[in-house]
Amino acid sequence: MNEIIAKLLLSVNAVKLNIENPFLWASGWKSPIYCDNRKTYYYPNVRKEIINGYLNLIDSYFKNVEVIAAVATGAIGYGSIIADKLNLPLVYVRTEAKSHGLGNLIEGEVPKNKKVVVIEDLISTGKSSVSVIKTLKSFNADVIGLIAIFTYNFDIADNCFKEENIKYYTLTDYFSLIKVSLELKYISENQLQSLNEWRKSPQTWGT
Repeated sequence: MNEIIAKLLLSVNAVKLNIENPFLWASGWKSPIYCDNRKTYYYPNVRKEIINGYLNLIDSYFKNVEVIAAVATGAIGYGSIIADKLNLPLVYVRTEAKSHGLGNLIEGEVPKNKKVVVIEDLISTGKSSVSVIKTLKSFNADVIGLIAIFTYNFDIADNCFKEENIKYYTLTDYFSLIKVSLELKYISENQLQSLNEWRKSPQTWGT
């Protein structure tokens, strides 16, 4: 599944590469690669594969799920579809409270004492995903795991999830994406070298 999803992400230009003018992440890191999974919503064939991938992960690891929690805003669409497919309640969770209205972090009913699976679209440092998990736990939700489309395979993300004792699984990852990108000549050997340098020290790369 990892390589199939990676190829689909490349096919719809959901992955962008720019070594000369790197992207700036919310974390403050500069990156030569950017994965925008929101583009996948537009393409029915890609969307279908991703939905099936999410469902397979839930069936394999989280059969006892009672509530689906989508991370706002990128994963709300997939979370809604997954909840509908499984006939389960849906909430979505913000990483920061709204500055107006009710100021809710969790939209929908609070899933107190319910077994919750979090639907995420992408994992970079893991901090925003863990922020959502902590929010759910603070309302006494029983978060049993998280699933996402893509991860950059950073140790910092692994450590974040380990600290919360949360299992997570993804449909594809950085290593699969790079392997497929080389095979399809989406990137060159020279670009691979730059990507490897970034991967070794993303906090300081490009500074």
